[in-house]
Amino acid sequence: MRLTASQLLGKTSVRGNRWNRATAALMLSLCLGFPPSVAMCPPYCLCASDIISCSGRNLSVLPSDLPSYATRLDLSHNALTALPVDWTSGPFDRLATLILSRNSISQIEGNAFTVAPYLIHLDISSNQLTVLNSSIFSGLKELKELLLFGNQISQINPGAFSDLYSLQRLYLSGNRLNAFPLGLYWEPGGPRNLTFLDLSNNMLSKVPVQRLLSLPLQGGNYLQENPLVCDCALLALLEYWMWRQYRPLIVFRGEYPCRDVSGPKCSQQVVSDMPVEANTYQVDPGKWLSVPCPGLTSPTQDVFWVTPKTVLKSSTNDTSARLIVSPNGTLEIQEALMEDSGVYVCVAARGRHFGPKESPEVNVVVGNQSTASRSGLTRRKGAEHFNTAFTTLASCVVSIILVLLYLYLTPCRCQKNRGGASGGCGGRAFVLCADPREVESGQRRSNGKRVAFLEPQLEDSDVDGLKTTAINLGHVTTEGILKNGSRTVGQTLTDPTQMA
Repeated sequence: MRLTASQLLGKTSVRGNRWNRATAALMLSLCLGFPPSVAMCPPYCLCASDIISCSGRNLSVLPSDLPSYATRLDLSHNALTALPVDWTSGPFDRLATLILSRNSISQIEGNAFTVAPYLIHLDISSNQLTVLNSSIFSGLKELKELLLFGNQISQINPGAFSDLYSLQRLYLSGNRLNAFPLGLYWEPGGPRNLTFLDLSNNMLSKVPVQRLLSLPLQGGNYLQENPLVCDCALLALLEYWMWRQYRPLIVFRGEYPCRDVSGPKCSQQVVSDMPVEANTYQVDPGKWLSVPCPGLTSPTQDVFWVTPKTVLKSSTNDTSARLIVSPNGTLEIQEALMEDSGVYVCVAARGRHFGPKESPEVNVVVGNQSTASRSGLTRRKGAEHFNTAFTTLASCVVSIILVLLYLYLTPCRCQKNRGGASGGCGGRAFVLCADPREVESGQRRSNGKRVAFLEPQLEDSDVDGLKTTAINLGHVTTEGILKNGSRTVGQTLTDPTQMA
């Protein structure tokens, strides 16, 4: 006999035992052709939608029945000691955040994170890692933030950060590193957009100044609380960062060495004044050019020149190169090319901070300044030129509008009231009338302007009770009238209403 759904959901079985609802639902899904593919929430974890939290459960072994639909998995504050390759039974295709902090993890096998290829945030802080082996983070091409602070890492093997193409923020503070991890920037397959690197509170005594000068300053390299040796190269780097207002140095200025500007004696004499604006040096293609370092007049140790393409150092010159730095800090450009044009910065230990208007920059122009080689310098003034042109154009438009308003919207002659009296205009008024309809009826309409200049008219006054007529206009002729109308010169205005 075939069992129906109602019988499966019934309360008795063949043996007479009652089925619970979970078993009935499972049997119903099997009968309807829906195999179970979603794991249930482990009893020692908390599950809320796609967030799984197994934090603070004193787990020594990772649970193998974790739901694969999780987007956030928290395994922090446990007793985990290792992370094997098969730490989970299936892949996490939706997992974006994995938290393994506050454990005792000392070993992570290679390719252990390939089961979660879409991780964005990985937190392994406050564990007991000592070495980062090769391919430890393989497969994490989408990872953007990696937290490794609070471990005991003293060695980073080549290739440890391979496949981390999208990594933007890396926290390595509070470890035992004694060498700067240069592979982060220059190893193939490493991060391409790393903008934040925290190496504070490690055991670094030296940093690659020449490499650090070639990095963009948009991000940040935090090096405070390290036993750095204050030599001329480090002093030059810190002075340059201070001039550029480098945020990691500005915020933690008191936690860096070389706080005393006197520092090491890197040169015998330093010029006290520096150029307010960058000097410009021009050279023809194929010629040689010597560019002195601003603010230096005597030989000094470890002078760096930041060029548009690379960073040069005085003590590591290549004799076959076209650009070299002499012992006194002068930049020598041999057989100059058009692409050598640009902004150059001389980084040297001057023994003092830059003034608010001082600059260690110089402009190099190869070729005629009126050619395209000068475009890089004139580009800075493009906005100023645009503003000037826009202001001039706006002034012209406003002037034209004012002229039109003056010509076509000026007030017309005073109209007389019905009683014949003036509408309030005094005798000193002059009339501009642009609308021919304003002229009294009977007059010939004019196509132009009529401008009348009248002699000052005395207002009626009452002296000793006698009325005095101001001016007799019967003899005024049109010789004092300029117009384009039909009247001829010499015509007498006998009617005051015909006067312009």
